[in-house]
Amino acid sequence: MMISIRAALKREVRAVLAAWGFFTRLPLPGVVLGASDMGVAVTYLPACGWLTGGWAALVYVLAACWWPPLVASVLSLGATLLLTGALHEDGWADVCDGFGGGATRERVLAIMQDSHIGVFGVAGLTVAFGLKVTLLPTLAGAGSGAVGEGGASWVFVAGVIAAHSLSRASAVALMAGLPYARAEGAASKSRALVCAPGPVRLAWVLALGLAPFVWLPGEAWLVVPVVASAHFACRAWLRHRLGGYTGDCLGACQQGTELLIYLGLSALL
Repeated sequence: MMISIRAALKREVRAVLAAWGFFTRLPLPGVVLGASDMGVAVTYLPACGWLTGGWAALVYVLAACWWPPLVASVLSLGATLLLTGALHEDGWADVCDGFGGGATRERVLAIMQDSHIGVFGVAGLTVAFGLKVTLLPTLAGAGSGAVGEGGASWVFVAGVIAAHSLSRASAVALMAGLPYARAEGAASKSRALVCAPGPVRLAWVLALGLAPFVWLPGEAWLVVPVVASAHFACRAWLRHRLGGYTGDCLGACQQGTELLIYLGLSALL
């Protein structure tokens, strides 16, 4: 019994490290991970959101001590892109290009697999970055209990972490509700992560994603049903257009949900 518990804990620790290694640029010196580790790594994608969200909030708070809010917001965004390698933003741009320029399922998939960025991708990134840069200062002005001279509060810190964690949980939930859209054996950088999380793991994913909301005012929870509605609408749309999801779709789901949470929290708090 003790051996099985130890083996289970070791497996979960390796899954955390696999998530850390794939979804961020942080080094893992001396750690060798296998395919089995990658298969459960998505369980801890929301926990990576705690890391990236905390990093984004920290950079904003420190930068706001010396520069105007918009400058702090741009620096925060840049720091987040460095930490994640723009992994999810790449998916967002590819989906904008694919659905913007593809009329058929096959054409959409082909465009998304192309490494070049098109006008729809540029436009999508411009809108997404513009919203993030302008919404972060708005959220930073919410609540009380400043943690920096720029006026950012604990509500801001928790809100940014919540946006990063719940948006990543939404992406994982997409994997539980849809099949993988590309043919077996098709080249994809996300292929190793493809899995359908079971009920227990999905419940754990959602718990990790929702945990930061505990530190937010009660009205912030009104964002959750909005996110859930958007998630199921996205799932239905992808099922209709592609018959499933791709790695790019997961990145786009994360980015779109993160923006939706910022919009909701900025309006409510």
